[in-house]
Amino acid sequence: MPQYLGLDSSTQSLTAVVVDTDAGKVVLNESVNFGRDLPQYQCPNGFLANPDPLVKHSDPLLWVDALELLLGRCRQQGFDWSKIRGISGSGQQHGSVYLNERFFESLSFDPATPLAGQLKPCLSRLTAPIWMDSSTNAECVEIAQAAGGVAEVVRISGSRPIERFTGPQIRKFAKEDRPAYAKTARIHLVSSFMASVIAGTDAPIDFGDGAGMNLLDLAAGEWNGKLLLATAPKLRDKLSTPVPSHTQIGEVAACFVKKYGFSAGTPVLAFSGDNPCSLVGMGAIQPGTAVLSLGTSDTFFAAMRKPVTDPKGYGHVFGNPAGGFMSLICLKNGSLAREAVMKKFGLDWDAFAKAILEQTEAGNGGNLMLPFFEAEITPLVLKAGPQLFGTAAFVAWRNGPAAARAIVEAQAINLKLHSAWIGEKTKAIRVTGGASKNVGILQVLADVFGAKLFRLGGVTNSAALGAALRAANGVGGAAWEVLFDRFAATDPQVISPNRSNAKAYEKLAKEFTARLKDTYGL
Repeated sequence: MPQYLGLDSSTQSLTAVVVDTDAGKVVLNESVNFGRDLPQYQCPNGFLANPDPLVKHSDPLLWVDALELLLGRCRQQGFDWSKIRGISGSGQQHGSVYLNERFFESLSFDPATPLAGQLKPCLSRLTAPIWMDSSTNAECVEIAQAAGGVAEVVRISGSRPIERFTGPQIRKFAKEDRPAYAKTARIHLVSSFMASVIAGTDAPIDFGDGAGMNLLDLAAGEWNGKLLLATAPKLRDKLSTPVPSHTQIGEVAACFVKKYGFSAGTPVLAFSGDNPCSLVGMGAIQPGTAVLSLGTSDTFFAAMRKPVTDPKGYGHVFGNPAGGFMSLICLKNGSLAREAVMKKFGLDWDAFAKAILEQTEAGNGGNLMLPFFEAEITPLVLKAGPQLFGTAAFVAWRNGPAAARAIVEAQAINLKLHSAWIGEKTKAIRVTGGASKNVGILQVLADVFGAKLFRLGGVTNSAALGAALRAANGVGGAAWEVLFDRFAATDPQVISPNRSNAKAYEKLAKEFTARLKDTYGL
């Protein structure tokens, strides 16, 4: 029975998911937690302590040790790696690893020696900045100025210069440690670095993850000369050629065959980023079906036919591993904002849903909230604190049911307004995350978007699962539809939109837009 391995190197753990495509089952779902299982690296939350709270780096050797620990642990528990017929992977986006010339010679690994020890002399920079690092504001400004402005960077790369993106991180390194940068022969993303390790080759960067660097020309599918020059000297020489996500980059390295029992010749597909892999793992590779993760932040992502960019610079465009492109927007004020309203009125989740479904109506009687309990990134609101408009009781925080509906309506309208640039009609939304259990929240979302909502049932570790499904499709030729039916099925309950509420939300959206402009100048 064919089995396919997906690896996900995330912020705090490394996960392996193996799918059996004939049985339609996940036969392995195992993780190594960095803080618990590898405390010697002093990365309890996935990053090293630093006196500057804006700096978030990790030790790249941690990820290599985690890989060996995970493979060895599963083998000791009886898992047979020889059954694997294809491998792909996922990595936390935007993180970067810096390697010297010795890296190219070190990839014929000795199975008798830990890989981390063999790779340590290859590092030109001992630590790797990860997606949480926001210390590069000055570099973002410099890149935009050199490239012709923020709008030009958005047009080319799909995103404005972002502090956590790889390009600004590379620029900061090149400025602050010129000798080490000069010795750097290859810069990898987390995904391509881990792919290099598992395949024993200098792996390329795929379009999906490469688009999160502020360096890739989305339309051309190659590094953009203007952005390279704006970022750092001789940068093109330090980057491998970007490739489509379905590219087979090699075979599993001989040391993994000898040490863990993989079958020689097992194909390895290019690794991608965690968000692109999650798009696959959640079965949303076709335009028209979006994914909404309702967590601490609310993240909305969807497949696109062509690389349309957000003219306001809030959204991002990455490569879709199944082909084409994907959009992503993130609202910082997600579940924590909803919970702030609940706490203020002493509501539990059942009472919160009842307030929406039974005690209030669409449009909320004209009561409206700008829901930015914290500074927001979509849209860019630097001043924290919700703003209320409407009846006296509502504005004075004396109407709990109206406040419950207001926070959800505002978030839903904000999502719809700031995803309109995508240009795709959202027909269905696959919803995941803790708040997806609340029917009241889902009904408002369905009504605002005019789309059916489906809750993802058994999907866990969606990035690792997506990587495994990519291997099953790219190596085994399994059809996406069959894979999604077996591994990304939704709950039977469908939340359908109430079409009679459409006009109320059209009116509320106009008022929301006007209040944004009047209050924040947006």
